[in-house]
Amino acid sequence: MAAVESADRHLLVVDDDDRIRDLLKQYLSRHGFRVTGAPGGAAARSLLDTIDFDLAVFDVMMPGEDGFSLTRWLREKKGAAGRTPVLMLTARGLAEDRIEGLKLGADDYLAKPFEPEELLLRIEAILRRADARPAAAGGKALSLGACSFDLERGELSRDGVPVRLTEAEVALLKRLARSPHEPVDRLELARETVDPSGRAVDVQVTRLRRKIESDPKTPRYLQTVRGVGYLLAPD
Repeated sequence: MAAVESADRHLLVVDDDDRIRDLLKQYLSRHGFRVTGAPGGAAARSLLDTIDFDLAVFDVMMPGEDGFSLTRWLREKKGAAGRTPVLMLTARGLAEDRIEGLKLGADDYLAKPFEPEELLLRIEAILRRADARPAAAGGKALSLGACSFDLERGELSRDGVPVRLTEAEVALLKRLARSPHEPVDRLELARETVDPSGRAVDVQVTRLRRKIESDPKTPRYLQTVRGVGYLLAPD
């Protein structure tokens, strides 16, 4: 697996614990990343309004604005800032919290305590997904009713209007789009998510259906194959 070129990657680390924030800054800097730290939501918002980061790491349990609220605000922003990949850190390792973070648009979720190397590997995996640009067959976008998905660019539009996707959603849609009308195993899709059991994939599929389908409860394009996984059925 190709290593991520970190020299020009700028990361934002948001944590109210000065010791943890400084340790993460030092560790990630030693691995070639440029790292900016913020002690809370207000400082993070100011930085995200002025700097294009390659990835943001948000602690969930912070006084004032928590990581969930900060992620929600970021995902509502337009342009490049709203597409910034987010990795969430929390002392709460409950599945419900992981699911909540993913619903809000986080790309990955890591429970404290964790090994710094695992954090590094997860950051590199997110950045690899962001960099992935597989060629589209024939250079044509896939038609999904009112939506169109450009496989090469990883861009979804509805009636010509861009639809924002998280990096995890782009990676999932690209994988399904490479095998149209063929079921893809759920656990295969889960290998690069926060939850190898596949629950994170289910959340991402639910969110994608809301963006693609006219009736998400009876999906036409992003279908469930019972006992296997999911398939994409373009027009």
